[in-house]
Amino acid sequence: MAPSSTRPTSRDVAQAAGVSQAAVSLVLGDKWRGRVSEATAERVRHAARELGYRPNLAARNLRLGRTRTVLLVVPALTTEFFAGVYTGAARVAAEHGFGVVLYPSPEGIGPARDPFASAQAALDGVIASSMAADALTAIRGDQLPLVMLDSDPAGSLGAATVNLDIADAIRQVAAHLLDLGHRHILHLAADVPSWTFEIRAKELAAHLAAVPGTELRTTRAPISIDGALTATETALTTTPGPRPTAIVCDDDKLAAGAYKALRRLDLRIPDDISVTGVDDLGLATAIDPELTTVRLDAELFGERGMQALLAVLEGRQPQSGDIPVHLVVRGSTAPPPAA
Repeated sequence: MAPSSTRPTSRDVAQAAGVSQAAVSLVLGDKWRGRVSEATAERVRHAARELGYRPNLAARNLRLGRTRTVLLVVPALTTEFFAGVYTGAARVAAEHGFGVVLYPSPEGIGPARDPFASAQAALDGVIASSMAADALTAIRGDQLPLVMLDSDPAGSLGAATVNLDIADAIRQVAAHLLDLGHRHILHLAADVPSWTFEIRAKELAAHLAAVPGTELRTTRAPISIDGALTATETALTTTPGPRPTAIVCDDDKLAAGAYKALRRLDLRIPDDISVTGVDDLGLATAIDPELTTVRLDAELFGERGMQALLAVLEGRQPQSGDIPVHLVVRGSTAPPPAA
């Protein structure tokens, strides 16, 4: 059948699905729950996709007094992880007729310029990483429906929080190294005042302290390869006592910097010293040996964040429970060298 030259209407969708125009409006406006069945809703969505129907969002939003626009506040766009968060959030938003605008707060230069003359007038809600929480004040985002990512549920600014199970991530790393026999460990910690990194430090210290004979040192570095290189080199060459046999890095970028420092010091990975990361970014398998790290599902993180905001906007209870993570063991970890 030749494609029609006219734009399909809601009446066309109703006829194709065998329902009323009111039912089409409910389904495509995402207000069908409790009013039409799941089967009917799917039939309407299928008909709309087949016909290539797109609702007149401008007219609908004018009636509803809503922009159907969400702001995603992240610390930087140069990070692969937050690109995944955006992908997941945008996917769910599109399914519900929302758009997602990115608001980056780049490292080292403070919040980006306000993308709206009045954020409250232009947005329906905000999803924000706790790493970029300072940017919320600039756009008055804490006065809008707000979902916080990687944030302390007990002290969150948001109406809801969505977290990865980062405490379990560190427990898995610590258990893996302890099982291999490591007892002298260096924590290469991100020099970022954020709940997610505070939890990593607290969990690592607690897990290692439960095993007699362990020693934990901590050195901080900005989240950059050069910063991690300098911090690792300094920690290994100026700190007295036994050399650590493993380095626990707060993320994969820090681990890459640690790799460079170890090679400068003629230390082999993992023969002389083991290294772990968190995130499982693309570089985890680009470096040699491939990095043992914790896989965090960034896209699912973004999806859950957007789903939580939709629930807040609709007066529903968001899904509870942290997102599971798991350790991916590769070639950067091995038993410590013999004394």
